[in-house]
Amino acid sequence: MGFPDRIERTVEIARPPEDVWTALTTADGLAAWFGEKATIDLRPGGEAEMSWSSGDVARMRVERVEEPSVFGFTWHINGLPDDDPRRTYVEFTLVEDGPGTRLTVVESGFAQLPTEAHDTAFGGNTQGWASELGELVSYLDAA
Repeated sequence: MGFPDRIERTVEIARPPEDVWTALTTADGLAAWFGEKATIDLRPGGEAEMSWSSGDVARMRVERVEEPSVFGFTWHINGLPDDDPRRTYVEFTLVEDGPGTRLTVVESGFAQLPTEAHDTAFGGNTQGWASELGELVSYLDAA
């Protein structure tokens, strides 16, 4: 039996896709709900970075941009050494749903990891997405 390879979460957001897209794909948007500071070069192959006052930094490579419906990036796997080349792929899909947006995030690529690294990364990111998507919804509800 293999390890779970993907995390998938869907949330309903009472804002139009354009607002959700801005929160996902701009430095100001990302800094408001995901990181404390952010930069992004929104094009396939572009780099993005989020940082926190704790000193943690997340570096991403933009892989897919189909405004305003699909945004994807790869990033370092939590728990692996900084120089490890393995990455997971994160994809956000936005679908207009009446006056709001149904947002689905899928992160895949965990099956490439050995048991201990898989448990750390998959478990941490499963909890992380639940928390971060809650912060995204709260941010957009307040905007």
